[in-house]
Amino acid sequence: MTSQSSAMLNLRSFDWPGETCTLPAGTQLVQRAANTSEVLYLSAGRVALGMVEGGELAHRMGMVEGPSWLNASCAVLGLAPMADAVAETSVLVQRVPVKLFRDTLAELPPSALTVLRDVALAHRQQAELVISRLAKDAEARCAEWLLRHAEPAEGAPDKQAVLLRQRKCVIAAQLGIAPETLSRVLRHLRERQLISGSGRVLDLLDLHGLRTLAGV
Repeated sequence: MTSQSSAMLNLRSFDWPGETCTLPAGTQLVQRAANTSEVLYLSAGRVALGMVEGGELAHRMGMVEGPSWLNASCAVLGLAPMADAVAETSVLVQRVPVKLFRDTLAELPPSALTVLRDVALAHRQQAELVISRLAKDAEARCAEWLLRHAEPAEGAPDKQAVLLRQRKCVIAAQLGIAPETLSRVLRHLRERQLISGSGRVLDLLDLHGLRTLAGV
């Protein structure tokens, strides 16, 4: 995902009101799906964009370095953020109340405001595509791992099963995802009747479906 600083026209020319503060690395600045009450301007520092799971950034979508806006597109469109934003370094952030932000945008000529909204919408559609691919990749990696570790089921040699000999956190690390993501993916696979079982043994119900998902 690219920085919004160039996409949001020259919004820095306005005299933005709002609190400026310094926050330490690890601070979550934006929470996905949460209502936007403030528009954040990153004056200095580096912020990672992605999906936080279990208190950590499980999926990384991109990075923003100041000076740049963080969630201006959301405020322009009146929509909740699709991604989380976590400070990777100490950051200097200006918090602009969303109402004041929108009131200031209203001073733009109508044609400029239309362009701004179009760019914000394109930026959001790009984020939707990245998030969709992240979710798909996690399921594909998990399906491939299950197929690779399949063995004849005990008492039913014509069926395949996977014995989880390692803790889920170790398996998740091998797949490059968070343990919470692994649990969610396995739940989705059960709901789609590709696998069954919730203990240490997972029965593979649909080998063809798993191969299709894994792309093999």
